[in-house]
Amino acid sequence: MHRVQFHYTLGREGGPAQIRNPLLDLLHALAQRGSISAAARELGLSYRHVWGELKRWEGELGHTLVVWEKGQPARLTEFGTKLLWAERQAQARLQPQIEALRAELDRAFAVAFDDSAHVLTFYASHDEALAALRELARRQPQPLHLDIRFTGSVDAIRALNEGRCLMAGFHTLEDAAPGTPIQRAYKPLLQPGLHKLIGFARRSQGLIVPRGNPRHLYSLRDVATKRARFASRARGSGTRVLLDELLRRADLDAAALPGYEGDEPSHAAVAQAVAAGKADAGLGILATALAHGLDFVPLVEERYHLACLKSALDEPAVAALLQLLRGPEWQSRLAALPGYRPADSGEVLSMRQLLPWWTFRKAKATA
Repeated sequence: MHRVQFHYTLGREGGPAQIRNPLLDLLHALAQRGSISAAARELGLSYRHVWGELKRWEGELGHTLVVWEKGQPARLTEFGTKLLWAERQAQARLQPQIEALRAELDRAFAVAFDDSAHVLTFYASHDEALAALRELARRQPQPLHLDIRFTGSVDAIRALNEGRCLMAGFHTLEDAAPGTPIQRAYKPLLQPGLHKLIGFARRSQGLIVPRGNPRHLYSLRDVATKRARFASRARGSGTRVLLDELLRRADLDAAALPGYEGDEPSHAAVAQAVAAGKADAGLGILATALAHGLDFVPLVEERYHLACLKSALDEPAVAALLQLLRGPEWQSRLAALPGYRPADSGEVLSMRQLLPWWTFRKAKATA
């Protein structure tokens, strides 16, 4: 029985939270490059080292990992392929927990190194722009540490209401009308006068499909009609709420979508399921599709909102965040992200205008 052990590194440079394993990185490079020499160059290692590591691991695991045939590119064995994709899928599914662990450690070190740093606790739907914002915030002259816990949109607002964070991130369609799944999900959790919305970004959501879109899937109706395997997000996620709304608009029953009852925890997990051939399509964002070498079919543009309690607007950390969001450096960085564009970033907006679900009767005049 092979056991797993973890360690982490501490440095100035940021990036996605990852748990790295040299063997799996090596197998991935081999699968992508088709030769030991090319894989070695990609990893910055010598041919001799890579060869020795492969032989060592084959002895350790008791299985052959790579097949060489004269005149043919090196390729992973069936066991090597299964090991690589199983680990990558596990990494993708565990990404929210990995990010949460990294956030806990980041917060501990931020306070230890500079107890004057502003710390702002977020619960938020997973978003590439938020991850980029976190890295920019920590490099400000007055450091702003964004303690971001990625979770579903619905769960993020619940965490805000229960006092577990100061800021929540969630996403909706701009034309989310009364009586829709979007209203039913968010209206009970938000209250005008108590909550405030802060502009953040617009982003594109669509179908993540294999490169070349071999099954020619251009809509949810195509997925249903062709009985394509669909990687669905977990209940409580904003993308699952969006999926229900898009099914309603297409007049499709959820049962018509093979895989609707799935529970992938992130866009990355959806993309990994497609990349591994376990699904033909899934709903997600462009940036994640590109990161996994997949194609993307845009379906809708949505707004990503930040929400806080009205009382939190006076908090120094919130004020520092709003200033950062309004600045030109963040605006240009956001515009450069695939599938994103600014949307009133850092501005406090009218909830009743963006989410027109509430009606208020005027008080009757008294004699």
